[in-house]
Amino acid sequence: MPAHHASKPALTVYTGPRSLRVPLVAGAVVGVAQAATPFAFWWLAPATVYALGLVVIAAVYIGFSVADGRWNVIAAEVAVATVFVVVAAAAVTGPAWLLVAGLTGHGLKDLWQHRTQFVTGTRWWPPFCAAVDFVVAAILAIALTAGAKVR
Repeated sequence: MPAHHASKPALTVYTGPRSLRVPLVAGAVVGVAQAATPFAFWWLAPATVYALGLVVIAAVYIGFSVADGRWNVIAAEVAVATVFVVVAAAAVTGPAWLLVAGLTGHGLKDLWQHRTQFVTGTRWWPPFCAAVDFVVAAILAIALTAGAKVR
């Protein structure tokens, strides 16, 4: 190895605010796109589309937990995803505000995951997903407050 490479670390992981810029901005962009998904599935009620989105984002952590490999983490993530599936299912016919609550709750779960790294190997995912969750929840809350119908 050349001498000029010897003092350089093999991998540098930045965890400061600058390192969060890309996942947060990308998450906000994806959140705006996800908020518009009912237009892509015009034959479904918007509440159904948002509920399906909540189920998908909740299930992603099951995949991360399987990659982590610890049984306690897998069990915890399956239990948490199940709660979000139940909230999403209830929101299909119940109050649309359940979707806002579910998305906000998942965003808070993302923030907790980012802080604790309970599931290993998710370095950039929690801030990205939290941004998606909070943007969709905010857009949906504004739409509901303005009188939008999701059924």
